Amino acid sequence: MDPLILSRIQFGANISFHILFPTITIALGWVLLFFKLRYNATNDSAWMRAYFTWVKVFALSFAMGVVSGVTMSFQFGTNWPGYMEKVGNIAGPLLAYEILTAFFLEAAFLGIMLFGFRRVSNRIHTLATVLVAGGTTVSAFWIIALNSWMQTPAGFEMRDGVAHAVDWWAIIFNPSMPYRLTHMLLASGLTVSFLIAGLSALRYLTGDRSESMWKALRTGVFTAAILIPIQIFAGDQHGLNTLEHQPQKIAAMEANWNTGPNVPLVLFALPDEAAKENKFEIAIPDGASLVLRHSTSGVVPGLNDYPGNHPPVFPVFWGFRVMVGTGILMLLVSWSAAFFLKRRHSLPKPLAMLMVPMALSGWLATLAGWYTTEIGRQPWLVTGVLKTADAVGPVAGSHVALTLATYLVLYVLLLIAYLGVLVHLALKAAKDGDSSPLPGVMNAAMSQPAAGE
Repeated sequence: MDPLILSRIQFGANISFHILFPTITIALGWVLLFFKLRYNATNDSAWMRAYFTWVKVFALSFAMGVVSGVTMSFQFGTNWPGYMEKVGNIAGPLLAYEILTAFFLEAAFLGIMLFGFRRVSNRIHTLATVLVAGGTTVSAFWIIALNSWMQTPAGFEMRDGVAHAVDWWAIIFNPSMPYRLTHMLLASGLTVSFLIAGLSALRYLTGDRSESMWKALRTGVFTAAILIPIQIFAGDQHGLNTLEHQPQKIAAMEANWNTGPNVPLVLFALPDEAAKENKFEIAIPDGASLVLRHSTSGVVPGLNDYPGNHPPVFPVFWGFRVMVGTGILMLLVSWSAAFFLKRRHSLPKPLAMLMVPMALSGWLATLAGWYTTEIGRQPWLVTGVLKTADAVGPVAGSHVALTLATYLVLYVLLLIAYLGVLVHLALKAAKDGDSSPLPGVMNAAMSQPAAGE
């Protein structure tokens, strides 16, 4: 058992599990703030019911993200010691900033969000929501800055084989960082929008017609309908940036073997790296040149220009297509749902049924995009600085296999439990409707101004 392969699989499994939860908390914090501000403006208790339903999801997701993040950080020392030895002077401070943000902003004020509605003034409760939402975004900023630097390193110099920072501004705002941060924030917004819309559709199918359900459903659907075309544009710009700085990744995404003009856009193929060709290819003539160069005669890089220095083609090629295909489906579903909610103020049952499994479509698109990005960086861990094979630690393959199996079993069980809790919360909210009082608030208090304290 090759320790390198096993360590890569283990870290990939760990980060795949971990990324699910920040993808929710980043945007959900801002959705909760929207619910709270709408309650403050209208004094409509349905907004707070939506808030309290989804703040539980936020708290659970935050806890899962913290725990999985800690186990992932251990692997830097156990499985990848060469990483911190080589680039720890840069990675260490950025990781520290993220941890400080997560624990001092998010964790400190999350308790007020959850339990402070009747114990602190409305302004303080709103402020706590602002700080938690901001904290999740700032945490994402630091992690994306580090990950982007690993893709397109800048602002450093090598001394005695170790990376040293010379320009922190260039390190943080490296060439791919603005594009990757925008793409990730929009991905989080879409993930949360579809999760809210999907679980609200589940409530709708059970017969729930409460105002809190309608408000959550409309928020999810209309937010998704707005964000998806913006994400398509942002993704295109990110692709052009990748073409400039990581052309071999683009070549793998397009399964293009030879550099040249008039390159077709491959819709379906089984890339064969041994033969350096695509089997069963279905393509649009000149499509890749048009998309990437905005000209049918535009030159697109080919994999043959990077012998031994390009990523594995099959997972990058198909990861990209799963991401794009899921995005197109998200566009169709969100716009269809927005049409029916806007024109008919209802959802056809088949569409509502489709929206339930689409609740997890954001996760699917995010993971597919993440695999495309991270596998597409191979064979480098830090592009041009540190190869993945040079960072792995001297750990026996059998030991890695044992911990990998343990992680996989644990993560599957935790994920099943997490999804079960989400369904339980949705069904409980459907059962309670708008009849139960807000947590800790007597019905008589509903008539008081929202900002009465």
